[in-house]
Amino acid sequence: MSVADAHVLAAYGRQFWLRDSTGQEWSAVTRGRHADVVTGDQVAWQPLGSGQAVIEQVRPRRNLLRRSDLHRTKALAANLDQAAIVVSGEPPFSEELLLRVLIAAEREGIACMLIATKADLPQSMERIDARLKLYETLGYPVIRVAAKADPQGTASILQNQLTGRSTLLLGQSGMGKSTLVNLLVPGAELRTQAISSALQTGRHTTTFTRAFELPAGGWLIDSPGFQVFGLAHLSVSEIEHGLREFVPLLGHCRYHNCGHRHEPHCAIRSAVQTGQIDSRRHALYVQLRDEAEAIQ
Repeated sequence: MSVADAHVLAAYGRQFWLRDSTGQEWSAVTRGRHADVVTGDQVAWQPLGSGQAVIEQVRPRRNLLRRSDLHRTKALAANLDQAAIVVSGEPPFSEELLLRVLIAAEREGIACMLIATKADLPQSMERIDARLKLYETLGYPVIRVAAKADPQGTASILQNQLTGRSTLLLGQSGMGKSTLVNLLVPGAELRTQAISSALQTGRHTTTFTRAFELPAGGWLIDSPGFQVFGLAHLSVSEIEHGLREFVPLLGHCRYHNCGHRHEPHCAIRSAVQTGQIDSRRHALYVQLRDEAEAIQ
């Protein structure tokens, strides 16, 4: 018989790390070949003894953020209150990758914010400030921080945004994500090494998603840096509904199956021409639509 639910703190292949209702932590596997378990899940489980456990069932999720290509879907985390995408001007972040993450999150109803690091470097911020302001006009909060120059101020600002919530932290390599985790979670590196050892992941301590309990409450879920973010699991309609500025205009084109590329009397293209819709985001949308139609 299953005991009270446990919270999945880390997932690596078919190995999982759980915290039960008493605060005790367990290394776990799933029964049989089922491995549809991700960080942030609530699961029914049974202890096997010596710190080992078996997951019996995944409880219903509020949401699930994932990325996918033609051959594989990668689930990142479940039951999120929000996602925080770390961006920087040095090195410059990829707006295409950012758009992909935001579309995937919109599909799941997950609120998003941007954390712009290295705000103390004028040249870094100058490169991306106009783009950050665009995302603010679209309703995405943008938090500008300087983790190395002002660690205490950065921690204070972010704690206000994260406390009491389950937040998935995402970002390309080099954006400063690890610095933020170590600032917000005392002992994060040692904690990661301990979980890595328990899950027998060897030296690959940054290749799995893991949840850290924040000192003031809530969870910060750190995910590996990424260079690709596929949307093969989304339809063309889901992609275009993932661009907030498109949504009020959808259904107002002359043709019901308008691709918003070159068709006459297209409400989306008209909005691009008048500056109501950003031309770069529209161009990226066309790229994503081409990609989705090639798959489907």
